[in-house]
Amino acid sequence: MPHRIAMIQRLANRNRVREHVPMLAIAGDSAVGKTTLTRGLVEALGSENINSFCTDDYHRYDRIERKALPFTPLHPDCNYLSIMEQHLQLLAMGQPILKPIYDHHHGTLERPVLFEPSSFVVVEGLFPLWSKLSRACFDVTVFLDPPEPIRRSWKIQRDVGQRGYTEEQVIADLEKREPESTAYIRPQRANADIVMSFGKSSSQDDPNVPLSVSILLRPTIDHPDLTDLLSSDTREAIHLKLIRDDDGKPVDALHIHGGAPREVAEEVKLEIWSKLGIDEPLPETLGRISDEKRSEPLAIAQLYLLYHLLQAAQG
Repeated sequence: MPHRIAMIQRLANRNRVREHVPMLAIAGDSAVGKTTLTRGLVEALGSENINSFCTDDYHRYDRIERKALPFTPLHPDCNYLSIMEQHLQLLAMGQPILKPIYDHHHGTLERPVLFEPSSFVVVEGLFPLWSKLSRACFDVTVFLDPPEPIRRSWKIQRDVGQRGYTEEQVIADLEKREPESTAYIRPQRANADIVMSFGKSSSQDDPNVPLSVSILLRPTIDHPDLTDLLSSDTREAIHLKLIRDDDGKPVDALHIHGGAPREVAEEVKLEIWSKLGIDEPLPETLGRISDEKRSEPLAIAQLYLLYHLLQAAQG
């Protein structure tokens, strides 16, 4: 038996694509903006260069089956997390996977599809930072952590408008999920390189002004030098300060203002885009929330993550 295992390993290594694929994880609770953030990254570089998938596809049970279960999709036992870990390892080494599919609209498990990694891969969902093994597959890890009232508002708006629930059903589901969110989803925040929180500034009263975003820059990875961006001319759009993280440790916090003048925000975006070394115009799709709505802080946050992905590609 040992010689057979050795033969299998030799053949597998011979056929393996020995190429590192830069991977970004975007984790967070339901309806925190993971898909919106991811979509902007894919649209900016093009689907031929970067692709993405959601770890929610690794649900074990469909929506009807879950009604009889004592836990929700936020519980590890409701997901094939060991298979997810195997797939993340393969993708990081440039290997294709047969990825499961969960249809959020109908709540059904669909036929798996072949997923082949592009030059970059973004993985978003509830559990990408669940274990040491899964985290080791990523070059950059992000946790989205908006204030809870904003998240609940987003979830009600999305699930009622897109997934066929009533508002009462969404509120009841939020209450049911809360203990498991506290136990299994939010603790992943502690293991992220970057924590993003979209919310209102203390002086922001106009509902038409896009949300601001605070980005915690933990020292687990090298962050870009933003010295040339942080001046009196751009302070209306962006500033950096030292704060205390949840664990009491000091951490840099980059704050991007929702109410910044468009021309100042555009200057910041162009400066970050120039650091990426891409000989193309700044993508207009950055910051898109919907066909009618966009956000400059979201666009700047997406550019910041693109910088990290491209740096990972350079080693």
